[in-house]
Amino acid sequence: MSDRHADSSPRERISQPEYVPTTRGEMAALGWKEIDVLIVSGDAYVDHPAFGAAMLARLLISRGYRAGIVAQPRWTSPSDIARMGRPRLFAGVTAGALDSMLAHYTAFRKKRGEDAYTPGGRPGARPNRATVVYSNLVRQAFPGLPLAAGGVEASMRRASHYDFWTDSIRRSILLDSKADLLVYGMAERALLEAAGRIESEVASGRKSAFMPARLVLAGIRGTAFRGGASWRCPDGEDVEELPSHEAIVENPRLLMTATLAIERQIHSGRPWLRQQAGRDSVVIAPPAAPLERDELDGLYSMPFAREQHPSYRESVPAAEMIRFSVTSHRGCAGGCAFCSLAIHQGRRIISRGADSILAEVSGMTRHPAWRGSVTDVGGPSANMWGARCEGDAAGCRRTSCLVPSICPRLVDDQSGILRLLDRVSSVPGVRHVRVASGIRHDLAMRDRRYVDGLISGYVGGQLKLAPEHCSDAVLELMRKPSFKHMEEFLARFRLLERGTGKEQYVVPYLMSAFPGCTDSDMRRLAAWLRARGWKPRQVQCFVPTPGTVATAMYHGGIAPDGSPIHVAKSDADRLRQHRILTGGWGNRREQPRAGRPTPGKRPHA
Repeated sequence: MSDRHADSSPRERISQPEYVPTTRGEMAALGWKEIDVLIVSGDAYVDHPAFGAAMLARLLISRGYRAGIVAQPRWTSPSDIARMGRPRLFAGVTAGALDSMLAHYTAFRKKRGEDAYTPGGRPGARPNRATVVYSNLVRQAFPGLPLAAGGVEASMRRASHYDFWTDSIRRSILLDSKADLLVYGMAERALLEAAGRIESEVASGRKSAFMPARLVLAGIRGTAFRGGASWRCPDGEDVEELPSHEAIVENPRLLMTATLAIERQIHSGRPWLRQQAGRDSVVIAPPAAPLERDELDGLYSMPFAREQHPSYRESVPAAEMIRFSVTSHRGCAGGCAFCSLAIHQGRRIISRGADSILAEVSGMTRHPAWRGSVTDVGGPSANMWGARCEGDAAGCRRTSCLVPSICPRLVDDQSGILRLLDRVSSVPGVRHVRVASGIRHDLAMRDRRYVDGLISGYVGGQLKLAPEHCSDAVLELMRKPSFKHMEEFLARFRLLERGTGKEQYVVPYLMSAFPGCTDSDMRRLAAWLRARGWKPRQVQCFVPTPGTVATAMYHGGIAPDGSPIHVAKSDADRLRQHRILTGGWGNRREQPRAGRPTPGKRPHA
């Protein structure tokens, strides 16, 4: 991950600490008088590679930058933000692993009763619109300090977006947070370049007349920034004008135009995008180049404690769940219309080397809490490890590598995944290996050896699949495969499950009230479940999350091609579809109000 900015000045080598410091006392124990970069997160601090704040802080330390983490600060004053002193270079803020509004509210805008990323699972440890709130706190604590916003919340709100919780179009979160830079997607390259640019500016001796940070940081790939009058697209590259914020507010259909343009940019790597919002404009640079395999391996070789910070008196539920899980790859080739993964991580699959995965597992066996089980080996979809595209992404016009059929240029190796699992099983000290991540059943059925081996050896009682629906018309809008693939997989599963002598189940993830889905579609799905004696447990009423194609469908009432579709928008319509599938509502507190709520009555920051 070297570049001309990130390594522009020599820095001393810093040993990785047991935990990234979170207080002055922890800094003093390391012999640090100041930190270079502060990371503020809406999640509790868990020193595990699945937690972004821990991953990025350790990456910065590996490059000679002293990084500190402030996790879930109080938002009534800037005192928590300021407790380690002013960072020498900049601060980064993230809402955490989820959009803060999604973390707080259900599909019917009722407050959730728990937060898996907080000690004790208690809700309310982060504010609504955490990126904006944390950015304001940083500004209060450290006036003039360069500020970058990142994480899923910032990434998916990089341009004007529909906000379900206020039923309105909001501006880019870059403008609302007043950050100098918005980092979207996987942040390693952009973060290091930002650190290098600011380091160069400080080292140049111009600190007393420091150029505005937004100008120093403008143009980094994988970021969005304010485009002033002096900004020009780099020579030889194109810029595409998105519909302005005001135009989208006036015409909801234009949200689809902007969303599809951002999606194309993520996959093709071009062009630059620009959106006007009043007197401001936001420029979205093309995505940063994905990490190479050895770079990804290097990230996971860092000495993570795989534990929550010792200051917590209660356990963090998410830490317990993923402590002995292994991330095998990044990216998702599916491109499902309702999912943020392909827009955030990209459709290109970047896989770790088998030796890197085996080394991580071997290290896990020496953990004091190790009991012999690897709880998961996977990623966005467990069976995409090793997949690669042999086509030209820049010229590709597909919205999914798997739908309507699997692209012939996508090369996958399902048997190779099975061999990897077998090798993980043979690591000394490992007694069980499970695949807890969901799999793409359409991809799996290309190689029956993988399906047979997975079911016979690596399903821990439940196998997660996400058919979402049985109506092919709805599935087409979702960008999911035809339901025939699900039925073929289930037939194979039942046959093999009987042969294993073990009690195993398929756990299907299903969705109600998706844009384009009618009551008749839901009744068809309910009938299919009844015919098999299934009582669905994993049913999600569609939530229009910022930045997805499905949300543009919901807001505009159109399919991606512009044709009109039925949309269940009122809470009464959404609940009716949900009840068709669930047969009722288990929690009275979850019952939404009839009709469409007044925007002013909805939760807001």
